[in-house]
Amino acid sequence: MSNRFYRNLPNIISLIRILMAPILLYLAITQQPVAFIIVLIFTELTDVLDGYLARRLNLVSELGAQLDSWGDFFVYITMAISAWLLWPDIFLREYISVTIIVSCFTLPVLVGLIKFKTWTSYHTLSVKLAVAVSIIAYVLLFTGLLDWPFKVAVIFCLYAAIEQILITLICNVERTVDVKSIWHALKEKKARESTFK
Repeated sequence: MSNRFYRNLPNIISLIRILMAPILLYLAITQQPVAFIIVLIFTELTDVLDGYLARRLNLVSELGAQLDSWGDFFVYITMAISAWLLWPDIFLREYISVTIIVSCFTLPVLVGLIKFKTWTSYHTLSVKLAVAVSIIAYVLLFTGLLDWPFKVAVIFCLYAAIEQILITLICNVERTVDVKSIWHALKEKKARESTFK
């Protein structure tokens, strides 16, 4: 394995996740729900793997954070569209919850774009938890196993979205990646203000 490949491994995995979005959409359009769920689970495993490798191999980078966020954004939008294509009855029944969750993933991105003119990639702990809960709830809902976890996912996503928006409002332009929580952002802001006094 070449050194260059090794140094870019987390980014390559993130890129694979981005490329999974059109495959997921194709499976939805061609009405292949079982294959869709299998590919979705694989796609989400890449989400876990890229971050783990980046931290474990000390290969964390701003590009990697951006690729990871782009992958998340494209996959989650694709998941919503695919749910409508594959399971229209369930989608319509859960329309409000789906709309809230999709808004929770898109609004923080839009607020970041408006303020910083770039994509924010905070990777907060609340987002990581919201994503995990949402994926599990999504699979349970659309495979017909359980529907109540999807309502729980809404709560997690709302909190994560509000936290990301607040971070954007208090952060400066130099800090658009890897902010673990609102408390970390406030601590950094306080330290920054005390430096300028």
